[in-house]
Amino acid sequence: MEIKISKLWFEGNKIFILTEKGETLWQSLLWYSRLLDATKEQRKNYRTTFSGIHWPDIDEDMSYESFYYNNLEPEGISRLFITHPELNVSAVARRLGIQQSLLAAYIRGTKKPSIDRENEIKVVIRQIGNELAKL
Repeated sequence: MEIKISKLWFEGNKIFILTEKGETLWQSLLWYSRLLDATKEQRKNYRTTFSGIHWPDIDEDMSYESFYYNNLEPEGISRLFITHPELNVSAVARRLGIQQSLLAAYIRGTKKPSIDRENEIKVVIRQIGNELAKL
């Protein structure tokens, strides 16, 4: 999928593009931690390719297709772990008694936890927070 970009800019935790066709599209930077943490200069240094945008200073790529994904913003468990990288996925999975790969799939959004499982994950994270608060 090739898109011609007329303008590219950042606002908050989002990247926006204006296409030559006049479409304004956006994508959450929470999915792209290197780009989220990049300096203004690093963000300005990009090049477009046939399939997307590349930032050589931080070795980050974003496909044009990603601007059309249904899950533009991380939600639920994904957002919780992405916005709190101090949470150890492996340790949380052990406490839950599930495979780390399954929890990682929930975080990436490739698998969706049931409402009960999502609540179970949140309870474990709250327990960890309460334990840390008592120190």
